[in-house]
Amino acid sequence: MNTNSVGYSEHRVDAFAKVTGQARYPADLYKEGMLYGALLRSDRACARFTLDDTQAQKSPGVRLILTAKDVPGLNHHGVLFKDHDVFCVDRVRRVGDPLAFVVADTREQAQAAVKKIQVTYEDTPGVYGAKEAMASDAPAIHEDKENLLYTYRLKKGDARSALDSSAHVVKTTYVLPSVDHMFLQPEAGLAWMEGELLHVAVATQYPHFDVSEIAEALDLPKERIIYENPAIGGAFGGREDLSLQIPLALAALRLHRPVKSILDREESFYAHSKRHAITMEYETGCDETGHLTALYARFYGDTGAYASWAINVMRKCGVHSTGPYEIPHVDVESYAVYTNNPFAGAMRGFGATQPPVGYEQQMDQLAQKVGISPTTIRKHNLFRKGSHTATGQNLLEAVPLERALDAVTAYFDAHPMTPSDDPSVKKGRGIALAFYGTGYGNGFPDVSTAQVEWSKTGRFTLFVSAAECGQGSDTALRQILAEGLHCPLSSIDAVTSNTSVTTDSGTAAASRQTYNTGNAIRRAAHKMHSKLHQAAQKALELNSDIALVFDASGVHLSYDESKALSWQALAKAYYSEAPEEGLLRTKATFTAQTTSMDPATGQGNPYWPYTFGACGVEVSVDTSTGRVRVLDAISAQDVGRAINPALVEGQMDGGFAMGMGYALMEDLGLVQGRIKNNSFTGYIIPTAMDMPPLKKVILEDPEVTGPYGAKGIGEPVMTYVAPAILNAINDAVGIVIQKLPAAPHEVLAALQRKKEAAKRRTP
Repeated sequence: MNTNSVGYSEHRVDAFAKVTGQARYPADLYKEGMLYGALLRSDRACARFTLDDTQAQKSPGVRLILTAKDVPGLNHHGVLFKDHDVFCVDRVRRVGDPLAFVVADTREQAQAAVKKIQVTYEDTPGVYGAKEAMASDAPAIHEDKENLLYTYRLKKGDARSALDSSAHVVKTTYVLPSVDHMFLQPEAGLAWMEGELLHVAVATQYPHFDVSEIAEALDLPKERIIYENPAIGGAFGGREDLSLQIPLALAALRLHRPVKSILDREESFYAHSKRHAITMEYETGCDETGHLTALYARFYGDTGAYASWAINVMRKCGVHSTGPYEIPHVDVESYAVYTNNPFAGAMRGFGATQPPVGYEQQMDQLAQKVGISPTTIRKHNLFRKGSHTATGQNLLEAVPLERALDAVTAYFDAHPMTPSDDPSVKKGRGIALAFYGTGYGNGFPDVSTAQVEWSKTGRFTLFVSAAECGQGSDTALRQILAEGLHCPLSSIDAVTSNTSVTTDSGTAAASRQTYNTGNAIRRAAHKMHSKLHQAAQKALELNSDIALVFDASGVHLSYDESKALSWQALAKAYYSEAPEEGLLRTKATFTAQTTSMDPATGQGNPYWPYTFGACGVEVSVDTSTGRVRVLDAISAQDVGRAINPALVEGQMDGGFAMGMGYALMEDLGLVQGRIKNNSFTGYIIPTAMDMPPLKKVILEDPEVTGPYGAKGIGEPVMTYVAPAILNAINDAVGIVIQKLPAAPHEVLAALQRKKEAAKRRTP
């Protein structure tokens, strides 16, 4: 397909502002006469409480203290269930629950007053593991709900019988931790009044939904609330739930003064969601040739004190539990369970990141039992065009998974592994495959809208509420519009951060914005293009709009270039004929196609489209210290069509770094619901010095339903990284990592278990 804008590595439109410091993040916002707010948070995970703010009210500079009694509307919020309190009433369910909001003249005064609020706790029994919380005698996290929030079942054939008759079976339990998004910008924001309009500016992934939640809590019409999304310093799912929005909005409404708040890093750890900690029980079988026969799995997902996206996350976990492989018999159950831990929600991969740690390690173990290579067993079983997923969905097109695997193996073949000079350091290589379903799935409303406006100077403005979280959507969505209008990219402006002038484009999550909002933009562009044809026909005094060609310079008749107008001249001609009318604007909506699955069997078509990818890594393992280093890597990722290849490569770099941190480093240090590693000192993430050379292979196999063939990219590029690293560790030293992260002490412990097992086998 010949294109003008799509497929080119255009510079990011926000790059200059960000590298020069001109971009305004929430902490940079300023209003004359603003006050400062600070939250009082619970330091207990499970307790009854009372509070006395008498002394705090007398503290210097204090203007207002808000508690549950001050919420004029409904004292709750939440993306699926309204189980979060704006301010807790008499019970806390996690460390970090909000109890009060103090507003003072300075930030220091607000923080000092918070410390003067006297809280009396009466501790109650808590529960800190998903399996424990499912017990019949476990304390209830929420009085009106069972701890078992949700169960997803996927049933196909007779897995137990098939496993019993399989030639080889691998059975392992994997313990995956709760981890943090670790975006660079902690939560911050500002709220202020302009007449009767309430303005809120807190970095978010879904501004229109935040307006609904604020309106409900403040008992205000949504029309009185304007959300202005500032520059976002990273998100990865951690800005889908509310943090400071309602306290700031309520304080500004009460005081008619601007109110600002900035969290420090330690408080930020408690303010936002985490990745679901999941205990995964996997049992996989194959025949004597390595063809998969059956899979049995149970997933115990710890959603912490509040649900957030637990249902969607744990459902996605179950759907992706088999990996990108055809398996005749499947028995999977996935549970979302309340505990007294920090609440879990959306995080890059959204439930599809955890299963590959299990199914990909099992694939390597089965290959060892059969006596074939990891590549061969995957080729025996991987999805191809025409394959059916475990849910019964037929993959009709754009399934370049074997191409991805071939790219990885070809790279390894061309770059042989060199032996280590140190006998205590062993090297190994690992591969992993993964697939990812785009969007919310399972019939959940997945709608995006877009509007396009043509100015009197010939420029176009795109209006969408797609949050630019650093992924480059402001650039890629402009490219889609430029392609649809056949106009130069430089002639397009965009408004993406103000709910008063943009319609709902959904959340920036689930790798849906390029696909969903991109499709809405393409439709709006087509409507606009039709109107531009009519305008050009009239301006050029033609009897038809046939054979008109639009390009960077404007419009001309294909066989008579004397009939031509620049974009500016065309706009001038159009608007001179319609001075009483407003600017020409078109609007379009796109809804992703998914169907609900059968609740008893999980059969159905939950996602569309799917993306596919493969990863290969080389590691070294120091057997004396347990340290693992990633030395070389390749990611081969299906994108359908790369709207902007440079942005795709950026996502691949970021996804690899995050996957490497998940595999080797990241640990909250949770103890009884309390986060021990609550700073960059204790919570270790990869730096540029840890990153290996990463070969990035972009696979294009256009998806017919995508905008110019594009699929989503942000989430899938992480899903295969951790298992590839773990398989490389196994290749190097012969151990299976069952508990993440594979930090030095875990590696040494696994090596010790291997030694002890070898001794037991020795006569």
